[in-house]
Amino acid sequence: MYAKIKETAAWLRERMPNAPSVAIVLGTGLGQLAKRIDRTLSIPYSEIPNFPVSTVEGHSGELIFGRLGGKEVMAMEGRFHYYEGYTMQQVTFPVRIMSELGIRTLFVSNAAGGTNPDFSIGDLMIITDHINYMPENPLNGPNVPPGPRFPDMSEAYSKDLIAQADDIAARHGIKVQHGVYLATQGPTYETPAEYRMFARWGADAVGMSTVPEVIVANHCGIRCFGMSVITDLGGMEVPMKITHQEVLRAAEAVQPFMATIMEEMIKGIHD
Repeated sequence: MYAKIKETAAWLRERMPNAPSVAIVLGTGLGQLAKRIDRTLSIPYSEIPNFPVSTVEGHSGELIFGRLGGKEVMAMEGRFHYYEGYTMQQVTFPVRIMSELGIRTLFVSNAAGGTNPDFSIGDLMIITDHINYMPENPLNGPNVPPGPRFPDMSEAYSKDLIAQADDIAARHGIKVQHGVYLATQGPTYETPAEYRMFARWGADAVGMSTVPEVIVANHCGIRCFGMSVITDLGGMEVPMKITHQEVLRAAEAVQPFMATIMEEMIKGIHD
C-alpha cells in the first residue's frame, strides 16, 4: 500500500497549486463549508490514481484545494465508508495521502443519531472521544510509515482544538453539545435496543464513519477535530423511523453554524 500512497501523493503534488497544512472531510449533507473555499483546483475522485469513488447520496466526490480562513486547505467533499464494500485501508487511504502531502490538522464532520436523552435533532456535537465498534481496525496488517505499530489514542481529538471551538461557538451564540461518538459498520440504522445499549456503553451519538479516519490520522501524527450533526434520536419509547432524506434535511438546516465554527478555527491555526 505504501507504494500506492507515494504514487497518488506524487500525482497530486504535481497538480496542486500550493501545499496545504489543513484538511477537511465533509460528511453527509455537510458540503456547505466547501462553498466557502476559494477554490484553486477541484479533482473528481474518479480521476485520482488509486482513489476509491464515493457512492452515497449527499457525497459529491471531489478533492478540493484552495483557501479558507486565509489558510491553504484540501477538502474531501464526500468520504468512503466500510459498508460500501471498501476495505478499511481503502476507506482511510485519503488520510494517508494527507499525511504524505504534509497535512498537520484534520477536521472531520458527520451526521449521527443521538443516544443522549438531553440531545435534540439539529444539535451540533463536538466529538470529545470515540468508541470503535467497527468489525476491523484500519491499522490491521503491516505497519505503514510513518506511524508506530501501537499508536496512543488517549487524545484522539485535540483538547486545544475543542477549546477553540467552544470559544468560537460562545462568541457567535451557537449552541454546541459535547459527547462520545460510536462508529458502527452500517448500512442499517440502529434498532431502538442498539441505541439503548450504545447509550449504556457511554456513547452520545452513533454513526457509520469518522472513527477509521481519526485512528489513521492519529497514527500519522495528525491532530483531529470532529463534529457531528444530530439528525435523529434513538432508543425512545416510541421508535423513530429514519430515512436518508430526513438525515440530509436535518444536516442541511445547521450547516451554516458548523461552517462558521470550522472556518474560524482554521483561520486561527498558526502555520
